Amino acid sequence: MPKIELISFDLCPFVQRSVITLLEKGIPFKRTNIDLADKPEWFLQTSPLGKVPVLKINDNILFESAVINEYLDEITPPSMHPGDPLQKAINRAWIEFGTELSNLSFKMILTDDEETVAQSLEALQNKFEFLDKNLTAGPFFNGEAFSLIDAAYAPVFIRMEYLLKQVIDDLIPPACNRALDWRDAILARESVQDSIIDGYTELATARFKKRGSVLLKDL
Repeated sequence: MPKIELISFDLCPFVQRSVITLLEKGIPFKRTNIDLADKPEWFLQTSPLGKVPVLKINDNILFESAVINEYLDEITPPSMHPGDPLQKAINRAWIEFGTELSNLSFKMILTDDEETVAQSLEALQNKFEFLDKNLTAGPFFNGEAFSLIDAAYAPVFIRMEYLLKQVIDDLIPPACNRALDWRDAILARESVQDSIIDGYTELATARFKKRGSVLLKDL
């Protein structure tokens, strides 16, 4: 097994995708946190996009969480991706949809404008309604087995359950029973729980309030 180091930021949902995959695969790794507001020079020379996560494999560099996770999956069987090429492609497409959900929730938390909060919430709920119609298996996206796509959506559900739920109920519309069941199955997973840093809610709340979040200002 190569020497693995994950360069991360403690609240980054894309880092968390890779942490969950590493835990699911039982891969030993070193985690190095940086401050994205004050990126060290060595990181800027390491990360082509200046973003986390970055995975160091011996002297090699990988970036982008989807690429990192597929590499981790390929070096440690059994695979967390469907074997059928079409189903694998479908999973990859829905992982990108999950990225859009993550971006909408971030926009809603970060803004200092109440109208933007309302618009982002409506867009988020509409996308969950669309997602719910396309969930056909259970308890996880592909059925009984926890897959890379489940790891990709876990940070979305964590942010909603551990941060946004303080101020907004029913982020996922109550009629979206399949999406709600999927959320519950993912959040109950040991690797997902172990990926949540100590004091996540308090730390995230404080950081977003400091950045001017209108949604969290009264907490």
